[in-house]
Amino acid sequence: MNNSFTIGGQIVDLVNSRIFSGVVVVEDGKIAKIEQQPVGNTQYIMPGFVDAHVHIESSMLVPSEFARLASCHGTVATVSDPHEIANVLGKEGVKYMIDNGKKVPFKFFFGAPSCVPSTAFETAGFTLDADDIEKMMASTDIHYLSEMMNYPGVIADDPEIMRKMAAAKRNGKPVDGHAPELTGTDLQKYVGAGISTDHECFTLAEALEKISLGMKILIREGSAAKNFEALIPLMATHPDRLMFCSDDKHPNELVKGHIDDLVRRSIAKGYDMMDVLKAASLNAVRHYKLAVGMLQQGDDADFIVVDDLHNPVARQTYIKGVLVAENGVSNIKYVETATPNIFKAQYITYDDLFIPDEGKPVKVIECIDGQLITKSFTAMPKVENGNLVSDVDRDILKMVVVNRYHPTKPAIAFIKNFGLKRGALASSVAHDSHNIVAVGVTDRDILHAVNLLIEHTGGVTALCSTEMVAVPLPVAGLMSNEDGYEVAQAYQNADALAKRLGSTLYAPFMTLAFMALLVIPELKLSDQGLFDVNKFGFTSIYES
Repeated sequence: MNNSFTIGGQIVDLVNSRIFSGVVVVEDGKIAKIEQQPVGNTQYIMPGFVDAHVHIESSMLVPSEFARLASCHGTVATVSDPHEIANVLGKEGVKYMIDNGKKVPFKFFFGAPSCVPSTAFETAGFTLDADDIEKMMASTDIHYLSEMMNYPGVIADDPEIMRKMAAAKRNGKPVDGHAPELTGTDLQKYVGAGISTDHECFTLAEALEKISLGMKILIREGSAAKNFEALIPLMATHPDRLMFCSDDKHPNELVKGHIDDLVRRSIAKGYDMMDVLKAASLNAVRHYKLAVGMLQQGDDADFIVVDDLHNPVARQTYIKGVLVAENGVSNIKYVETATPNIFKAQYITYDDLFIPDEGKPVKVIECIDGQLITKSFTAMPKVENGNLVSDVDRDILKMVVVNRYHPTKPAIAFIKNFGLKRGALASSVAHDSHNIVAVGVTDRDILHAVNLLIEHTGGVTALCSTEMVAVPLPVAGLMSNEDGYEVAQAYQNADALAKRLGSTLYAPFMTLAFMALLVIPELKLSDQGLFDVNKFGFTSIYES
């Protein structure tokens, strides 16, 4: 590929907060010279976008395919936490992501997963202890310690947690945070331990408290968690403390947009253009010390070309001087890849889904559209032949989590706000241990959906008695090894069927995946049982 050329236009210099007319001279993928001079071309040349926190696995694409889709939107780099695959395959999973990412001209900056598993109350495929993290931190392929979800461990000075963070500090690498709704003296202890970012703020007040303690806030807009509208006012008051991230982005949405969408929305709201563009690139590059060019002499030639600075759409994307995408079409080639996986679950039976009626109210998880947090309430269950079953009329549905690493009986609970009127949904993407999670209107539908995924050794499915869409995910039960655009279409079909079955959620599969995440309040379900996050312990399904 030719990576030596000269390009002219209006140059957006974020480092010096100026825009000027000139030419950029690229030699062997580096910016050899920038000359300020009048040019007839009115196109804008600007730094490419950086996703400051993303789990590539949530795109259901391997890194090489993620790059193909993201580069079309002007993304040149990601700060990537591979803890999804690490929960399934351990250190070898992290190595898989790094090696696959190196096969394409895109800049992946992977972290060492700090919490694998995220808690001791779920079954994962592997554990990464402090010895593992210390070895990973010494690697040049690892750029930071990824989100420290075990905030109780930090606050309690857990020796294992302290060793992990010390290894990051010793190697001069930042520690990412994950502390939803943490406040007061506990938050002060958490930040004081050296944790520098948070992407879990749900309210402006929460973000402001964290900023006051020195944290940087990542404004997240993913497929399930959407915090842009709540947090974007910070752009007017604390722009230097902000970055943009997606956290979790499903493939059909990645086809439509990425960080560029947040840039356009911010500019449309009237925020300072330079501040917005810095949040989309420069702030992350500086915080994580990323080897990403910022249109300075000697930098890698990582930049995008847009026609309208007030509504920037990447017409061309360059990484190390290579034209990786143009006019919405990727020039990155498909890469063949292996499909490592662990899937030892055995088919479940009707008896496994039976919950005996004890004549008591049950605790119900109340999911919230667009958020990862849940609420909870109690209700008298619907009973058929002594079995607690889904109550479609009240939208209180049975949900199960099935251990995929060891044959055992499923854990069962009830959930509200999925809205299904027919059929079931199931997924082997279930944060963070990635057991099988399913929800449905009848035990028969749940049984069918779970066993279908066991047959496929992972994936997502929506089904009813007359229709079925399945997206196999053979790479760790999390990602496909197929063409990214084909995966996006298949997932779009599954999402559409979920909504025809009645789901009113914006992203039903993404929401379902987070109903097993025990580090975000309030009530969740692991493969080991119903979990009260506020009390940080298991609880009975029955109200006592």
